[in-house]
Amino acid sequence: MTTSITHEFFVDMTCEGCSGAVTRVLNKLDVKFDIDLPNKKVFIESDKDTDVLLETLRKTGKTVTYIGPK
Repeated sequence: MTTSITHEFFVDMTCEGCSGAVTRVLNKLDVKFDIDLPNKKVFIESDKDTDVLLETLRKTGKTVTYIGPK
């Protein structure tokens, strides 16, 4: 069994619509996540590859940066 790691990402979200877009793309991946809109952070708990998570977040059209494991 693989262990889930919580990954921290910076996503340039400015409004509820932005966080809604992030929620939509992440729901398709079947991962646990938490969005911190004021600080523009997204925490994803997953055993998926970081590149997969980055690519998924970039589908929102926002600037995304991988900060690292939490």
